[in-house]
Amino acid sequence: MTVTMEPVSRPEVDRPPRARAQTLRFAGVLVALALLAFVCLLSLWVGSKSIPFSSTWSVLWHNDGSTEAVIIHDLRVPRTILGVLVGAALGLSGAVMQALTRNPLADPGILGVNMGAAAAVVVGIAFAGVTGVLGYVWFAFFGAAAAAVIVYGLGSTGRGGATPDRLIMAGAAITAVLQAFISAILLLKPQVFDQFRFWNVGSLAGRRMDIVVILAPFIVVGILLSLSLARSLNVLALGEQTGRALGAHVGRTRVLGALAVTLLCGAATAAAGPIAFVGLAVPRIARIIVGPDQRWVLPYSMILAPVLLVASDILGRVINQPAELQVGIVTAFLGAPVFIAFCRRRKLARL
Repeated sequence: MTVTMEPVSRPEVDRPPRARAQTLRFAGVLVALALLAFVCLLSLWVGSKSIPFSSTWSVLWHNDGSTEAVIIHDLRVPRTILGVLVGAALGLSGAVMQALTRNPLADPGILGVNMGAAAAVVVGIAFAGVTGVLGYVWFAFFGAAAAAVIVYGLGSTGRGGATPDRLIMAGAAITAVLQAFISAILLLKPQVFDQFRFWNVGSLAGRRMDIVVILAPFIVVGILLSLSLARSLNVLALGEQTGRALGAHVGRTRVLGALAVTLLCGAATAAAGPIAFVGLAVPRIARIIVGPDQRWVLPYSMILAPVLLVASDILGRVINQPAELQVGIVTAFLGAPVFIAFCRRRKLARL
């Protein structure tokens, strides 16, 4: 007697739930966007001058020339938009930098971008007589770009090209040199320090729409370039040998990644000054939520970082009323415990 056995199909629940995971990740993006919209609306409403929410909402859409309308349109709207752009730039540049170096504790400042911007601002104040934020922007941006080019040039010398270790060492060396250069100028010209310290602490206050218009194209180009590298960064995470075997252009990915970091971090630093820990903490949080896939880590970092930055800016406005606490100080207080927690973990998740 012959018994015919029919193939047993695996239940649907046993199959890899890729579709469900994709749906949950997409839903998470929508939730993050809703949260970003909420903190932006809160940023328009909350400030040193109390304005009822009904008046805020009304003058936001109908500028009647009142005092409230001037505060909303001339001060809070540019500040909020800049907070979103700077936050997105810092979060995305941090995610790209961590993917390039395969180091979950890497920060955009590792390439010397922040210090290059700071050194250029000091030069502008000390020798070019620059006094306004709009003047700082151009000096800071070109200083950040120059520092990144020098670091990449130093890191790419020798056999093997620009490896992550060489870039980190070159960035540390350039940062130390620029720090000494800044200290020397501040000691020789004490009057420069009074102007430099307000930019160096990191702030979104006092930034007008003209700064947003100038820097938005650089940030948009950096965002598009970073997102286009997501697949290449996934392959690069497997290692250089494996990446090349899979057909990835490792050198080109590093060059384009460094260019994206320079555009994003340079523009953000030029606009708001050095803001710490946003580019470090947010990509780490994004990887905890969605895993190591850069196709999701990059968008999540781009959305969650503005949420953190704008929320920190709001907190700085209300924590010491009627005075304000600069957003760079708030993010440092919030980010330092996160950084310590990451360092104390026994095993850091691989990218």
